[in-house]
Amino acid sequence: MVAGNGLLYPLLGFASCVVFIYISLGDLTLYHFEEPKMAFVERNGTRFMVDGRAFYVNGWNSYWLMDQAVEAFSRPRVKAMLQAGAKMGLTVCRTWAFNDGAYNALQTSPGRFNERVFKALDGVIAEARQHGIRLILSLVNNLQAYGGKTQYVKWAWEEGVALSSSNDSFFFDPSIRSYFKNYVKTILTRRNSLTGIEYRDDPTIFAWELINEPRCMSDPSGDTLQDWIEEMSRFVKSIDKNHLLTVGLEGFYGPSRNPEKLSVNPEAWATLLGSDFIQNSEISTIDFASIHVYPDNWFKEKELEDKLKFVSKWVISHIEDGDKVLKKPVMVTEFGLSNKNKDFEPSHRDKFYKTIYDIIYESARKNGAGAGAFPWQFLVEGMEEYNDDFGIVPWERSSTYRMILDQSCRLAGIGGQDQSKGILKEIC
Repeated sequence: MVAGNGLLYPLLGFASCVVFIYISLGDLTLYHFEEPKMAFVERNGTRFMVDGRAFYVNGWNSYWLMDQAVEAFSRPRVKAMLQAGAKMGLTVCRTWAFNDGAYNALQTSPGRFNERVFKALDGVIAEARQHGIRLILSLVNNLQAYGGKTQYVKWAWEEGVALSSSNDSFFFDPSIRSYFKNYVKTILTRRNSLTGIEYRDDPTIFAWELINEPRCMSDPSGDTLQDWIEEMSRFVKSIDKNHLLTVGLEGFYGPSRNPEKLSVNPEAWATLLGSDFIQNSEISTIDFASIHVYPDNWFKEKELEDKLKFVSKWVISHIEDGDKVLKKPVMVTEFGLSNKNKDFEPSHRDKFYKTIYDIIYESARKNGAGAGAFPWQFLVEGMEEYNDDFGIVPWERSSTYRMILDQSCRLAGIGGQDQSKGILKEIC
């Protein structure tokens, strides 16, 4: 009897520990998601395709999803935003899959990752799948927010392997290129702790974006950035054959190709940023092109109507490039109108949104390269600290909300989606 109890108590203790671990961690590692059916997005010429049908994107930017998914108190915002996006008929959200060396960093130093933050990204992808939302995941920032290329250069400098302290050495320093490739491989081959699916095998991901708004001003010829794009896009494709890939461009025309296009740029400075929309986008490993539209940042003195005329010219020019030169889809992956403008009224933002939405719709209606648009940025209530002068809570203004719904409906109609079922039945 004594010997029996001696064996029994440890067994009971072990069983209790197993139950405790299951209860405590089950929602993170053992929870089984009922995966809604979702196919990979493919490209056929200038159109995106899903299950053999044209797919036009009414999307949005919420760059903050992973960041907010880390802490329990802010995690409900992620579900609320994705749920709201689905209710608006939106289909793709563009968000950051990076946070380098900053608070709650995903990559804390080269090749070192915070598993807690990685699980937050796992959760974002799993949650998006539950709501039928696909994600464009951006892999690094040209800007300093969330680390960006500045952090990579700092790491190389601290380790004594940097060729230069210039931020642009991100694009040409072999050590930094190696850092970034390691990061990319880690992301693409990550096995989601909630779904068990490797990121590269998950159709929830619409596409990868190499870098948000790349500029290499130390080489205005564009050669340095072009070389980086070619190398990194080949590297991504060598690991992931399933997903689409884009660069993350703002859309500025450079001097190396199509000099007649330089007059479309907002001003002369845009030619000197080391990027070139045509050259950067036309390589075979890049599947679609992107542009951004921020007339307030580009023109300080123009009146609203003049800004809108430029916006039309800018977007139409790039869609024509997609149709005639690139033979690829073009998406406006960021556009915003500042509320800091003199005499700003919310109706100005409605006019700005409608200008872009109408151009995308008209191109899609004619089977053109205009494939989608993503306002910068959407938030839920109580996120003032994440807002900027472009952000909105879409449902707070009924006219804006209705316009977003209408765009979802008419793009879905062109794509041949049945509007008598699901969310489209409710909103269209």
